[in-house]
Amino acid sequence: MQIKAKWQGGRAFEAVGPTGHTMSMDATANYGGLGQAPTPTEMLLASLAGCIGIDVTMILKPHLDQIENIEITVDGTRREEMPTAFTAATLTFTVDGDIAAKKVRRAIRLGEEKYCAVSASLKADISYKLILNGEEVSIEEE
Repeated sequence: MQIKAKWQGGRAFEAVGPTGHTMSMDATANYGGLGQAPTPTEMLLASLAGCIGIDVTMILKPHLDQIENIEITVDGTRREEMPTAFTAATLTFTVDGDIAAKKVRRAIRLGEEKYCAVSASLKADISYKLILNGEEVSIEEE
């Protein structure tokens, strides 16, 4: 896969990949940017959520009619010193619907262990939480 990023002036870049979709990025003001687009680190965490989310919905495909909502919140922790890399990330899945927790847990686990290329590419420690119908449930099998 190849991505090309073209400088747009200041600290802004526009990237395009094999799908032809463009992605704008900019730095925050404290790094000399105008903040007119997501930062690359925001996009990294969004990519993590999107990757595992796609995997989970593919695994749960036979049960998607039972699910009303899936939201994934990613809380990333970064080093204080440069480079301010992510050292950890917690992904919280908030799922609403008439689906057994064990099915959602299994989908998250498979996504994490077998399918998500983004999480497999990061050095950060990644953990997962599941909130099903408003209640936190253990991500481990019961």
